[in-house]
Amino acid sequence: MTPTLDSILALLAMALPLMGSPGPAIVAVTANGAAFGVRASLPFLFGIYAGVFTVLCLTASGVTGLLLALPGVGPVLVGAAVLYMLYLAYKIATAPPPGMTGDAGAAAPGFIPGYGLSLTNVKAYTVFTALYAGNVLIETDPIMDTLFKLGILTCVMLFVNGTWLVFGGVFASFIRSPKIGRAFNIVMAILLLVSVALAVKP
Repeated sequence: MTPTLDSILALLAMALPLMGSPGPAIVAVTANGAAFGVRASLPFLFGIYAGVFTVLCLTASGVTGLLLALPGVGPVLVGAAVLYMLYLAYKIATAPPPGMTGDAGAAAPGFIPGYGLSLTNVKAYTVFTALYAGNVLIETDPIMDTLFKLGILTCVMLFVNGTWLVFGGVFASFIRSPKIGRAFNIVMAILLLVSVALAVKP
């Protein structure tokens, strides 16, 4: 049994704005694309992909709900998220302006920071829980229903994060002034911190 087209479109209509709107991961991907370029940011993007897929699986299996029900887990997750955001914001703010050659200390964050960011992204757990609970694709088969949701949401994740990375890289390519480029990197770092502050706000 397969889901109807209407049920798939309903899930996409809910998933695209929720997963594609600027949050910590989206801002980080865009900022890395702008600060380091698309090619240099690919390991970070792949880390984001792997981390988001892990969160999708954890949420689909119900493990996320069990973990968050444990005393003290929520604050630890939020604390880890803040630390990762501070690290990434520093890397972005201190990166060479777009189009300029950086030194060895200005290397783009790699796979592990991207993976860690996704795992500690509070917004992701909330969004995926809402998407899984708020949509039913196959009423008579809960397992297939979950698998189809996982597949569709994975495709959405690949599309939106990749698109934002390219957007950041393309936008930065139009910046020619080193001063404007430096200011742009700092603004992106600040936006990253603001996004995580909004995500962890009670």
